[in-house]
Amino acid sequence: MTNSSSDPSQGIAQGSPNGPSVWGDAHTRYFYELTPDRILDAVEGSTGCRCTGRALALNSMENRVYELEIELDTPPRTPSERFLIAKFYRPGRWSEAQIREEHAFLLELAELEIPVVAPNRFVDGDTLHKMKDADLWYAVFPKIGGRSPDELGDDQLAQVGRLLARIHNVGASKRAEHRMALTPETYGLANLKHLLDAKILPPNIASTYAATVEQICSLSAPWFAAATHHRIHGDCHMGNLLMAREQLFFVDFDDMVTGPAVQDLWLLIPGRDHYAQRQLSIMIEAYSSMRTFDHQSLRLIEPLRALRFVHFSAWIGRRWQDPAFPRAFPQFGSQSYWEEQLRDLREQLSLIQELA
Repeated sequence: MTNSSSDPSQGIAQGSPNGPSVWGDAHTRYFYELTPDRILDAVEGSTGCRCTGRALALNSMENRVYELEIELDTPPRTPSERFLIAKFYRPGRWSEAQIREEHAFLLELAELEIPVVAPNRFVDGDTLHKMKDADLWYAVFPKIGGRSPDELGDDQLAQVGRLLARIHNVGASKRAEHRMALTPETYGLANLKHLLDAKILPPNIASTYAATVEQICSLSAPWFAAATHHRIHGDCHMGNLLMAREQLFFVDFDDMVTGPAVQDLWLLIPGRDHYAQRQLSIMIEAYSSMRTFDHQSLRLIEPLRALRFVHFSAWIGRRWQDPAFPRAFPQFGSQSYWEEQLRDLREQLSLIQELA
């Protein structure tokens, strides 16, 4: 299976896999009332900036994100300074406390000059506001020019390894009391429960699929329990890594979780072949120059890959009533889709059994 990088979200307001939903409120309101006029009014009223009226919707399946052009009193030093990025969070997905933990982590990183994109402060000094007439939280970020690299050379792999170590040093310095914990229970069993309860799985596949996921979770649970967990990016794939003037930096901490450090490494190097293993070794060696890396945690890569498959399917199922999702994932729910998912999970189970 090829995972999409279009923000496979993982919200959990209750903090328990036995809560109503690990993906946020099941009756999440959509953003149809979020018109350009309302976006501009909210941003101008809270930032003190004057917008030109140009608002460009950016690609985001989960939230609503817009690039807004602003008027400046002095010439910009860079073209990016003429724009702000406004992010409106999907209702029912993250609580206010969870969003604030994302912002706090980013501000801690930025204060130490670790290259991330932290939220701007509004006129009142806060980084998070709610719209006056809707249950919508929003934040504003600077626009940072850059591009996602197609691949990473050895020097860049080492740079990313050191950067992740610095991020994890900060991540381990404080607890995120409200953020989701990445475990077999939250990513695996809770999502499986939803797929079964909502009857999303085909009847002829459901029992085998469930048994496979349960085995993966049971075998890997002790490994997760033995690993150190702290604040991590959580969705650290290449699409969330940008390069600008030879500087690499991470964006979109929306899926920040408490989890094992290896989650942020394997997503950047998802392959299993000799070339991928060499790349991962370079990254780990650089990482280890700034933070101790638990090599035992490498056994979590295959369970994490399997849990991401389940996680991704449950996310699409939760959002299927949003018209954007059937358009983006037309094969979802078909017999062939679930047969492929089951094959992938069985392959993962076999790999995990070899490691056990």
